[in-house]
Amino acid sequence: MNPVLTEILRLLDVEKIEENLFRGHNDPNSHHVFGGQVLAQAIASAYRTIESGRMLHSLHAYFLRPGDWNLPVLYEVDRIRDGRSFTTRRVVAIQHGRAIFNLSSSWQVAEEGLEHEVVMPDVPPPEGLVSDRDRYAEIALTQPEVKRYAFRFDAIDSRQVEGLLMMDNEPHPPYKHTWVRAADPLPDDPEVHLCFLAYVSDMDFMSTSLLPHGRRPGPDNGIQGASLDHALWFHRPFRADEWLLFAKESPSSSGARGFVRGTFHNRDGHLIASTMQECLIRPR
Repeated sequence: MNPVLTEILRLLDVEKIEENLFRGHNDPNSHHVFGGQVLAQAIASAYRTIESGRMLHSLHAYFLRPGDWNLPVLYEVDRIRDGRSFTTRRVVAIQHGRAIFNLSSSWQVAEEGLEHEVVMPDVPPPEGLVSDRDRYAEIALTQPEVKRYAFRFDAIDSRQVEGLLMMDNEPHPPYKHTWVRAADPLPDDPEVHLCFLAYVSDMDFMSTSLLPHGRRPGPDNGIQGASLDHALWFHRPFRADEWLLFAKESPSSSGARGFVRGTFHNRDGHLIASTMQECLIRPR
């Protein structure tokens, strides 16, 4: 397994320090706290308190304050309810004695029931597309600052259908389709796949909301950006080391906020997860 993926999996494996209290560390390669990392670490913390056989089906989270990448993050789990079919957990991420992130999650015993799903978008397969890793490596030759986030593509095999990168400054319709998977095979542990997909789900949302405006995040580009909230629903079993199509669209932006929704589909066309996020895209 490549070292970047190994490091990400190490970060997502939170440390239990007391009953209902866990500690997560930050990525030394990134001089900021990535929201997807905090989201995944919070899920891992809740997972450690869940009865075997119950799987996460929905979560709703708020990013409250910027994280400090120099310090670990503490995760306090509140065991709100353990019912016969559903379990509810609340997780608060803490740094400097203050909450930086809050998550509510619901877990369910596996059940059979009625099923339907929307049709997967008709897009080209990943095999004929250029990887983001290769594309950002070329950009980094003249713009080395992209390494601040592009290093993740050593761990995540990501391929853009429309060929749009976070560096683009030309206006485009507000949608993107991206094939994603772990760059190497992952362990069979369901927690690993759950947390890894949550990590990936926070990637590229903000840039999608900026596509119609020909802007990209960052103070150098006149946009103050931040994730405000995040929601995820898990519909069907999946593996995060197999190709998943991440379809993103931004139906609206207003009030200095961009709204984005996304779906994950496997190669068989099944809808395996849905996600939504509102992000701050404040012009400066």
